[in-house]
Amino acid sequence: MTGYGAYLKNEDIHAFNGASEFFSHIDLHFARLMQRLSRAESRDVSIAAALVSRFTRQGHICIDLASHAGRVIEAEIDGRQVVCPPLDRWRSSLASSPVVGRPGDFRPMILDEGSRLYLWRYWNYEKCLSDRLIELSRQERALDAPGIRDLLALHFPGDDAGKINWQKIAVLIGLKGALSIITGGPGTGKTTVVSRILAVLCRLEPKTRVALAAPTGKAAQRLEESLAKTLASVQDSSADLPVSRMRAATIHRLLGVVPGSSRVRHSRNNPLPYDAVVVDEASMASLNLIALLVQALKPGSRLILVGDRNQLASVEPGHVLGDICGTGGGGCYSSRTCALIREATGYELPAGGPTGVQDCLVELRETYRFGPESGIGRLGDAVRDGDTGRCMDMIRGQRFPDVEFRVVPGAELIPELLERVVLDGYGPCLRTNRVEERFALYADLRVLCALREGPFGVAAVNRLIEKILSDKGLIRPDRQHYHGRPILVAANDYSVRLFNGDIGFVLRDEEDGELRAFFPGPEDTVRKVSLARLPEHETAFAMTVHKSQGSEFSRVVLLLPPKDSPVMSRELVYTGITRARRRLDIWAVPEVFAAAVGRRTERVSGLGDLLKKHE
Repeated sequence: MTGYGAYLKNEDIHAFNGASEFFSHIDLHFARLMQRLSRAESRDVSIAAALVSRFTRQGHICIDLASHAGRVIEAEIDGRQVVCPPLDRWRSSLASSPVVGRPGDFRPMILDEGSRLYLWRYWNYEKCLSDRLIELSRQERALDAPGIRDLLALHFPGDDAGKINWQKIAVLIGLKGALSIITGGPGTGKTTVVSRILAVLCRLEPKTRVALAAPTGKAAQRLEESLAKTLASVQDSSADLPVSRMRAATIHRLLGVVPGSSRVRHSRNNPLPYDAVVVDEASMASLNLIALLVQALKPGSRLILVGDRNQLASVEPGHVLGDICGTGGGGCYSSRTCALIREATGYELPAGGPTGVQDCLVELRETYRFGPESGIGRLGDAVRDGDTGRCMDMIRGQRFPDVEFRVVPGAELIPELLERVVLDGYGPCLRTNRVEERFALYADLRVLCALREGPFGVAAVNRLIEKILSDKGLIRPDRQHYHGRPILVAANDYSVRLFNGDIGFVLRDEEDGELRAFFPGPEDTVRKVSLARLPEHETAFAMTVHKSQGSEFSRVVLLLPPKDSPVMSRELVYTGITRARRRLDIWAVPEVFAAAVGRRTERVSGLGDLLKKHE
């Protein structure tokens, strides 16, 4: 939309009078611009333009006109209530407008056959991504099934052929072609699968160059650490594993995103130099980022997408992993893939699925982190499945020692409720003088909030925690920066090599007594950064559930506000729950918790249909 900004004049700011909060100013400005470029008064086009702008801001790739046709919207344009036209008339009005094109046209908005209306930019991202994924799914490698069977046996010793090991199948899928998608909840072995794919791949193709990436700096750091541990466990004297010496980077850094622009250094014309690219926490990656990445893969390269399809989607438009996983992955593969699985593993799977992206997808269900009696694991499963009744039975019963549900009294959070938790969780971290130990202890607790603002929002909760710690003499928050302040980086800054999601501490430097920011460096080192050079950041005793993705903590306190909000969804609750390893506290009103579990986030896109169309 910024490309059309030059057409706006000052008087356009007030072109739409009486608009409710349903539309923002940018939505209304865009609608007026489309009307002006159309050179004709068309209320149907104006309404469609305002809607597509609004829904794109909310994370959707497009709008489904059929779901809005004939509806009355609680908003006004030009002082008149917004009534969406009937679908046939709406499509006809848009098709005759010079600002609306069909797929393949270069117009500000694109209307496809399924009555989905896009901003051109997002239609182009979606089309480029679907085309490239389909192309990758068709690139299969010739595998020696008996040889692969021996290698799989090496990495899965004592495996019982009578029970299907989906990790083993996932490794095979990762080896058989240029595209593989591995999804599963926490503790299902996603990192184990990736390590074994890379180990076998480097044994079969010793000169393989591998890139490790994730959407945020924190997720990239965790990927690097997790792979280093799991690769060490699978390494043997006959296998050269150069990936164990590799460093993970953010996807932005891998692509060479030019700061302050949408340009990237690596593209189809200047591809990445890697033979395989692994993207962890793919659920957090936006449509445009994954679209740019697949375009930058060199010919013959492999792409391995890893993540939990049930977690929160990107804060930017798109839910790529969810859309891809919606194509299948329950084990019904094509006859050709089932034959390969039978030869290489001995497993008999039901055939009959289509070829295409479906054949590249594996969903891991069995968790190795939580035992059968773990409340965290069982509650997470119930939330993932949207089983509100089972969730409520579990929290009312309070029969799991690792899960506690506390009803939040009143409209504000009482400090006494948090005091014991905060002192036990953050006290050891703040008392230690060793920087490395401080980072390790900091992972013992995290308070997670559903919202940013309000009494239960992350800003207010951080202030409350600071007061508790200050009253006990553990910190002195008399200014923005103080000794012991944990900080979360909120923006990428390539000049200081700090990225969105990086965690650090403001500490007094022992060398000169000055306050500086300390961040974990490579190989257990610590980096010092001047406070003046810090990119956008925030205090991180508490953080939003969104910001916690890609991290795990020994204990999690999940705070939900006492009033329901559309922001609180099944995916948000599931993501918050699954950040906990040993102890989970949920503080909420039961009815609000139940409403959140029952509310599934739906992001409108056409990616799933485009992928299925080519099966």
